Amino acid sequence: MRANDAGLGGESTRTDVLTLGESMASIRASGLLRHGGSMSMSLGGAESNVAIALSRLGHRARWLGRVGDDEFGAFIARTLRAEGVLGSPLVDPDRPTGVMFLESRIADISRVAYYRAGSAGSAISAADVTAALADPPRILHVTGITPALSEDAADACLTAVRDARAAGVLVSFDVNFRSKLWSSDDARPVLRDIAEHADILIASDDELPLVASGTGPGTADETEVVHDLHARGVGQVVIKRGADGATAWVDGAPTSAPARPVTVIDTVGAGDAFTAGYLSAVLDGMTVAERLDRGVVLGAFAVSASGDWEALPTRAELGLLDRAVGSTIR
Repeated sequence: MRANDAGLGGESTRTDVLTLGESMASIRASGLLRHGGSMSMSLGGAESNVAIALSRLGHRARWLGRVGDDEFGAFIARTLRAEGVLGSPLVDPDRPTGVMFLESRIADISRVAYYRAGSAGSAISAADVTAALADPPRILHVTGITPALSEDAADACLTAVRDARAAGVLVSFDVNFRSKLWSSDDARPVLRDIAEHADILIASDDELPLVASGTGPGTADETEVVHDLHARGVGQVVIKRGADGATAWVDGAPTSAPARPVTVIDTVGAGDAFTAGYLSAVLDGMTVAERLDRGVVLGAFAVSASGDWEALPTRAELGLLDRAVGSTIR
């Protein structure tokens, strides 16, 4: 029996969540990049964002990925270690660590420029994954960003979900389509293959057609796509709706939760925060409604401050929004 709807028990030393992908040096400009000025550096990467969020909530989270033998790679390793994320990055002596630059264009709209072609992170391999899964975690979490990086990375991601599911590990897949990395036509068959092995699929509503059955762009009808995914073995289909909250389809029935009302400062990393909150609640054996609630709570924390993960709460801080808006947060 797969643990689609139950809490995941087991020995305390077992990794709760293993996630894999590319982490980069994230350099944020105070204004427009073309104008220069002051900049600050942090850690960027969807998968490491999820790992940090889960670690802050008290879960044993591990990130698997490669960095270069350079100062950016050392910075990433140091940051993950400081945040309690398990494992050490694999150091690639022949490739550099990827870098991303962010600028705030207007209000809560940011633009990003990637410098990651040929990076260490893009060289993650199936062998790296096989070694990491020798001690299976409770949950494996992957995103659609990793397979867009290179053929090796795509092979690593598919190997990960296949091997994890075969080992009885719960597989979480956030579609997380990035049009700057590949086209929808190139992404569709790869993302569908990964979705075939997922127990939990997370996507925005406009990403659902990318994982629908068929050879074309797929239907845009949410109910049809969800039922198709259920028929292919995806037990939980979770749809992120931004300011409109989120919906989870489990066993063919939808459950929805509204977004928490907060002042939006920066939306970068909000989807990763939601994902971490949802997976945290799965690990804690919570109901579908409670999973969504924890997800939107973490999303609210993420958008309330600048940065991908810096404002995310510890478990003790989950009630902070309660006192601010008078609602109940689990």
